Amino acid sequence: MSRVCQITGKKAMVGNNVSHSKRRTKRRFNVNLFKKKFYMPDEDRWVQINVSAAGIRTINKKGVKAALLEAQAKGFIDKF
Repeated sequence: MSRVCQITGKKAMVGNNVSHSKRRTKRRFNVNLFKKKFYMPDEDRWVQINVSAAGIRTINKKGVKAALLEAQAKGFIDKF
């Protein structure tokens, strides 16, 4: 599985390490991902998703079902 949040669609960014002498080398800024289980009480089951810290806050705000439906509409997740 690639390192992409299934709720927000966040993925790694590319940037530069900049040394004291201002020499630049490529680096990656990875996403703060967690493999987390969420309980869906209306379907009486658990769903495991790769979610970023921002995605967890989104789920806490909107609810699991609403966040998953929105992510599915945006194309971040196929089915849940």
